[in-house]
Amino acid sequence: MPELPEVEVVRRGLERWVGGRTVGEVEVLHPRAVRRHPAGGADFAARLKGHRLGTARRRGKYLWIPLADSGSSVLGHLGMSGQLLVQPETAPDEKHLRIRVRFQDDLGTELRFVDQRTFGGLSLHDDTPEGLPEVIAHIARDPLDPRFDDAAFQVALRLRRTTVKRALLDQSLISGVGNIYADEALWRSRLHYDRPTATLVRPRSAELLGHVRDVMNAALSAGGTSFDSLYVNVNGESGYFDRSLDAYGREDEPCHRCGTPIRRRPWMNRSSYFCPRCQRPPRATA
Repeated sequence: MPELPEVEVVRRGLERWVGGRTVGEVEVLHPRAVRRHPAGGADFAARLKGHRLGTARRRGKYLWIPLADSGSSVLGHLGMSGQLLVQPETAPDEKHLRIRVRFQDDLGTELRFVDQRTFGGLSLHDDTPEGLPEVIAHIARDPLDPRFDDAAFQVALRLRRTTVKRALLDQSLISGVGNIYADEALWRSRLHYDRPTATLVRPRSAELLGHVRDVMNAALSAGGTSFDSLYVNVNGESGYFDRSLDAYGREDEPCHRCGTPIRRRPWMNRSSYFCPRCQRPPRATA
C-alpha cells in the first residue's frame, strides 16, 4: 500500500491541478468506490457538486481535499491499487475508472479515481475543529509534520510493550510508515525488526527517527517507490525510489554495507527484509 512519500507526491499533484476549482458533475461508476460513504454514490455526487475544492492535505498515509466553502472534506483512500489522476476530458476512460469529477471551468481536465482491485475509494466526512476528517482524528502526526513531538514519541516508544517494527507501523503512535520504509529505516539504524522497544535508549530512538525521516525525504525526492504500474502520481508517472532500496525486496542480494545476503522472513502476513550481520536479532528471537 502507498506510504507517506507516495501519498505526499499525489497530494502535491492535487494541490497544483485541482485546488481552487469548483466541482461540476460527479459520476460514480462503481458502488465499491464509495462504500465508505454510507449514503451511497448518488448522495456523494450530489453533496460534492458545486463546491470549491481547497488545498489537498495529508496526515501520514491519509489524503483529503477540504471543501473550501463547507466544514467537510473528501477523504481519499488509495488501498492497494487506487490512483487519483488528472486527465484531459478527451482522454479515453481507463479500464478500471470508478469515479469521475468534472469542473466548472474551461481548463479541459478532470479528476479520475481509478482502482483495479476496488479496495480504495472516496468519501465525504465532517471535519474536526483541527481540520481533519473526523474518521481519521485518531491518527498520529507523521515524522515530516513540523509539529511532530520527537520527545513524546521517544517516551511512548519505550513504554510500548512491543517490538520496534510493530511500533513503527502503529498509526496511532507515528503515522505514514509502512512495511517498505520501516525495513529501510531499520536497516539504516542497524536494528532488527524484533528488537523490543523497551530496550531503545533515547539516543537510539532518536537515531531511528532520524533515519525514518531521511529515507522518506529521499523517497520524496525520487517521486515515491514503485514496484509495478499500480502506484503513479496524478500525471500517471511511476515513482522510482525502488532503485535505491537497501533492504526491502532484496532477498539474497548482498547487503550494501557488509556484503552479507539480505534475508526475508514472514512477519504479520507481510515480509521483513534485513541483514543478519548488521541487524542481529535479539537473543530471545535469535
